Amino acid sequence: MRAVVCEAWGGPELLVVKELPAPQAKPGDVVVKIHAAGVNFPDVLIIQKKYQVQPELPFIPGAEIAGEVTAVGDGVTGLRVGDRVAALCSVGGFAGEIAIEAGKCIKIPDALSYDVAAGFMLAYGTSWHAVRDRAALQPGETMLVLGAAGGVGLSAVEIGKAIGARVVAAASSDEKCAICREHGADEVINYASEDLREAIKRTCGKGPDVIYDPVGGKYTEAAFRSIGWRGRHLVIGFADGNIPALPLNLALLKGASLVGVFWGEFARREPANNMKGVSEMLGWMKEGKIKPLISKTYSLDEAPQALVDMAARKVTGKIVIRP
Repeated sequence: MRAVVCEAWGGPELLVVKELPAPQAKPGDVVVKIHAAGVNFPDVLIIQKKYQVQPELPFIPGAEIAGEVTAVGDGVTGLRVGDRVAALCSVGGFAGEIAIEAGKCIKIPDALSYDVAAGFMLAYGTSWHAVRDRAALQPGETMLVLGAAGGVGLSAVEIGKAIGARVVAAASSDEKCAICREHGADEVINYASEDLREAIKRTCGKGPDVIYDPVGGKYTEAAFRSIGWRGRHLVIGFADGNIPALPLNLALLKGASLVGVFWGEFARREPANNMKGVSEMLGWMKEGKIKPLISKTYSLDEAPQALVDMAARKVTGKIVIRP
């Protein structure tokens, strides 16, 4: 099979596409022919040895896939050849096939495209865990989403609206703000052309009840200074590249909480709760409350460019690789 391989730590330009032996199904595993693999910001970090959990070299990047089961290992009872599945794999997704534990796969409806299924699990799983589980966002509350046009940001906008909250989306261009409106945002902020704190005053009144922050950098303190009483600031990630430091007296003065969100560990430690979220979101999808945006697809040979685009924050919604 063909696969994208990271053989040395560094940027996407160091990745190579090569032929590798086809995987075999060990006991408890299935082999999946990959039709689509989601691209995520951690993929950019992991090839540079900058992620929280690092594999050994060499490895195949790609943390989420969708495809068709082609082989079933001994002891597997819940899946069979021909089943359409999505799965979280941490690594191994940018390839023609993957051998993966059957328990990491979920069956997907025939009506759900492989592209959408491959771009759904990580972004929407992260946002459900953050917004629904960690922040306990309530109908009628206001949530500010930073980096709102990206994969996790846009999923947070849609999940917030599905819950019944008022959502204010902040992004870095008018084009991205327009996409946020198309996906349900009640108000938008272009923080490239408008002071963020002034814009939060304009759109959030007494301050947001929840701040969804996958960006970090200079925007975190500005947003946290504007949070409402008993507000919850969700620490999702640091797409800006800089991990901010906050004066903790701000949390004291607002009775506010800084809430860490590590979805991968949540999914590992609390698989039943994670699947509860997946089930709820699939229901929302059927109802048309969430509509994942796949803005671009890439071939396997174009995988390095996909990661370049992700690192440069040129991506809206989700992008996927089609092996």
